[in-house]
Amino acid sequence: MMRISIQPNSGIPGSVQLLNLLCFAIACGQFPPGQRLPSTRQLAMQTGLHRNTINKVYHQLEEMGLVETRAASGIYVSGAASQLANVSRVLRQDLDTSKQALQQIRQGIDHLQQQGFSLEQIRDLLETEIDWRLRCSAQVLVCVPGRDLGTGELMTQQIQQALGIRVQLVPLEELATVLDQLHSGTVITIRYFLSAVEAIAQPRGARVLVVEVSDYAKEMDLVRRLPPHACLGLVSISTALLEVAEVIVHSLRGEDLLVLTAVLSNRERVDSLIRRAHTLICDIASHSTLRSLLRQARAELVRVPELVCADPHIGETALQELRRELGQLPDQEGGTTR
Repeated sequence: MMRISIQPNSGIPGSVQLLNLLCFAIACGQFPPGQRLPSTRQLAMQTGLHRNTINKVYHQLEEMGLVETRAASGIYVSGAASQLANVSRVLRQDLDTSKQALQQIRQGIDHLQQQGFSLEQIRDLLETEIDWRLRCSAQVLVCVPGRDLGTGELMTQQIQQALGIRVQLVPLEELATVLDQLHSGTVITIRYFLSAVEAIAQPRGARVLVVEVSDYAKEMDLVRRLPPHACLGLVSISTALLEVAEVIVHSLRGEDLLVLTAVLSNRERVDSLIRRAHTLICDIASHSTLRSLLRQARAELVRVPELVCADPHIGETALQELRRELGQLPDQEGGTTR
């Protein structure tokens, strides 16, 4: 009979170790179809695990279709060859993935040693980085000044949708209070606000990440092609974004265009833009509302303005980097930035 032993000092629970060992033994044929498995008493003596724990593991194996209970006889390996082949395939895939991960770790350690780091120093660096990520992934905050929560709302909506995580929007003026309550977290902001955010977050042990916003190349090309003296309307939930966009448009066309801006919440101003603008450019958060307002006003308009929805505020490259920094993607270059 195969000897099954559990490592009590391992960080892996004994029940998980036993389940993996039995799956491996079944997949490798050490427990072939029809083989009676050891009784819970026998396994308890071998492994030191409680019989209730072993019963739960056997129940898991039965749910997986790997074993079957025969009344008054015991637990037997199932004859379902397809199930066994599937387990073997999964185990091989997990083993291959583990080997690749181990190889990447070894390469990273070799690289650090070549740079002069000792193994003790490398261990301390790894432990510090892992501890940092565990603490800071507990809560993700988006932080911008209170006067420009619109920018933060755009960022929050996009990050939550793209990464599938809960994100809390926090005004810069309240960041210290929030971090004092959380004791840890990751704060996301844009480069324009980085210094102010770091001054509050870093003394409190919070990680600060910067996301780069879209370069709006498509929108700038559209602005360049507008006819002279056309009226361009810019609508957003973010006042700061409108200010930046207005500066960019003037740098591209000077006084050649009439540029009007409106925050989406200012309905009177938005209605005025709809009636005057040749083209309307808006952010994603404003698009559905503007489209509905245009539809309502269509009968009263001499000319319906073209409505253009700007690219997402955070580009896909920046989102990929954010996924990596938050641990959703492996760091292919062996390091992170803070």
